[in-house]
Amino acid sequence: MPKDLAPEVMPELGIQTLFDLTGKVALVTGGGTGIGKMISAAFARNGAKVYIASRKLEDLKKVAAQLSALSPKGAVKGDAVIPLQADVGSKSGCDALADQIKARESSLDILVNNSGLSWGAPLTDFPEDKGWDKVFHLNVKSQFYLTVALLPLLENGKNNTRHASVINIASTAAISPTAGSGLSAPGHGTFSYQPSKAASLHLSRVLANTLAEKFITVNAICPGVFPSKMTSFGLSENKDLFEGIQPTGRIGTPEDIGGLAIFLAGRAGAHCTGTGTIVDGGQSLQFLPRL
Repeated sequence: MPKDLAPEVMPELGIQTLFDLTGKVALVTGGGTGIGKMISAAFARNGAKVYIASRKLEDLKKVAAQLSALSPKGAVKGDAVIPLQADVGSKSGCDALADQIKARESSLDILVNNSGLSWGAPLTDFPEDKGWDKVFHLNVKSQFYLTVALLPLLENGKNNTRHASVINIASTAAISPTAGSGLSAPGHGTFSYQPSKAASLHLSRVLANTLAEKFITVNAICPGVFPSKMTSFGLSENKDLFEGIQPTGRIGTPEDIGGLAIFLAGRAGAHCTGTGTIVDGGQSLQFLPRL
C-alpha cells in the first residue's frame, strides 16, 4: 500500500480529551446571574477554576459558594469559583478587573464577555445616555477593552491545540430587525440593543482575525430567550407565547448554553474562531409577532 494511503492512527477522541476543562482558568463577567451564571456553573462542573465578576459583591459571594460545590473533587485547589467586584462599563473598569486577574493568575484560558444590558423606551423619546451610550459601552466597548487588557494572560503558554478562548455573548437580536416584542413593554422598543449586539457579533470576527496568530480564538454566542433579569419582564407577561412559537416548545436552559461554551473553551473547539452560533431553539426561523 502506498505510504500516503496507510491507515491513519486516530488520536484520543474521548469526551475527557475533547471537553474536559480541568486545569483551565476562566473569567466570566456578569457571572452571578442569568446566562453568565449558567456558563460559570458548566465550567466549574467540568473542572475549571472560574472567576465571576459583577458590581454586586455580596450577591456574587453567595453564587460563588453555590457554584463551587459543583466542582469535581480535587479538580481545583481552594474555591473553584471566586467572586470579583467590577464594573466593566468603561475602559478604566475593564483595566481594573484585568489587574485583579493579573494579581492572581499568570495565565488565562477562557474569557466570557457576558455583561450586557438593554433599554426600552418609545421611539420618539429614546434617551441618548441610558438608551444608547450605556448600552454600547457595556455591550460592545467592554468586550473590546477587557479582551485587550487581558491579552498578556490569554496568550501566555498557548499553542494551536491548547488555545485561549474568548467568548462574546451577543444575541439573536444581532440578526433581528424587530425592536418591539413580547420582551418589551407595550409601545416601547429596544432600539439600541439590536445594533449593539450586531456590533458585538462583528467585533468577534474582527478580534478573531487579529488574534489568531496569538492562538486566541474569538467566537460569539447568540442566545435567544433564556431566563435572566433582562428577560424577566417579558417572560412574566408572555412566557406561553414565547414557548408556543419555539420549534422546540421551550426557552433555553443551562445545558443549552453551557454545552456550547464548554465546546468553544475545550479542545473540541480549538479550530473554531470568528463564528457566531445561534442558540434559540429555531426561534429566529419563525415570524415573531409584534405585540
